[in-house]
Amino acid sequence: MIKLTVLDGHAANPGDLSWDIFKKISQLTVYERTPPSLVVERIADSDAVILNKISITDKILEQCPNLKYIGVAATGYNVVDIKAAVKHGVTVTNIPAYSTDSVAQHVFAFILNFTNRVSEHSKSVNEGDWIKCPDFCYWLDSLSELTGKTIGIFGFGSIGRKVAEIAHAFGMKVLIHTHSPSSFTGKEKSVSTEELFSKSDFISLHAPLTDETKEVINSKTLSLMKKTAYIINTARGGLVNEEAVKKALETEQIAGYAADVLVSEPMDKNCPLYGVKNCVLTPHIAWAPKETRQRLLNTVFENLKEFLEGHPQNVVSVL
Repeated sequence: MIKLTVLDGHAANPGDLSWDIFKKISQLTVYERTPPSLVVERIADSDAVILNKISITDKILEQCPNLKYIGVAATGYNVVDIKAAVKHGVTVTNIPAYSTDSVAQHVFAFILNFTNRVSEHSKSVNEGDWIKCPDFCYWLDSLSELTGKTIGIFGFGSIGRKVAEIAHAFGMKVLIHTHSPSSFTGKEKSVSTEELFSKSDFISLHAPLTDETKEVINSKTLSLMKKTAYIINTARGGLVNEEAVKKALETEQIAGYAADVLVSEPMDKNCPLYGVKNCVLTPHIAWAPKETRQRLLNTVFENLKEFLEGHPQNVVSVL
């Protein structure tokens, strides 16, 4: 059996799932977390490694001559130096499209938080405000329906398409901006970035972080938006200039911003968005429902099994 080491198992499995299936094909060691200083020590004689956010560099690979496989337990694989992996003959795989449903669900959790103000009203009720109210009902801020509202989807991969599907069910109009026109379903309208930002009541980001998409949310694009509009970011923190968003929120240039991702994670105490009004932040949990993480682990296992059987799948170590 191969020697398999999981370097940061707590991320995908904090204890509510099982690693036992991996014991059928490997001698398994699971570490909940691994500091950079211990990476080489823990995988020096491993044949295969599973990781989520642990960085693997050329220098590390040079010290791990037995290593032939790295399974990234995520869709993004920028933590691994792919060029170095190819040089050292190490196959790297990832997990594509496992979190489509859960991330799209999180998008609408944010949207509905803004339109229905559930958390604000629940807090008010539990503080006794309804008991003291002279009327049978009250509301703290304006509430709104999604029917007829326009959502602009920036990036139209599997998650963007799922968001569009849910938006249609709510009776929303859907605008998209994408470089993949083949992904259209025919119900959406493809527009320029300018039209997307100026006409949308909600902007939902679903593009990868590249040189072209970095800080697509900036002072210029924010200035195009309606004062009643909201931005939802469940993609990558770097798609947003956080200082510009902070200013837009403080000056009421936009109505709100919600994000499950930040430029720096975990959150830094100096993050521009920390404590800002009308800014809703969650700690990178859109991918974290139990069903989603189980699907992730199942695919991690299948990737490793297929590699061992000589026909690897989801390979990203290609230059």
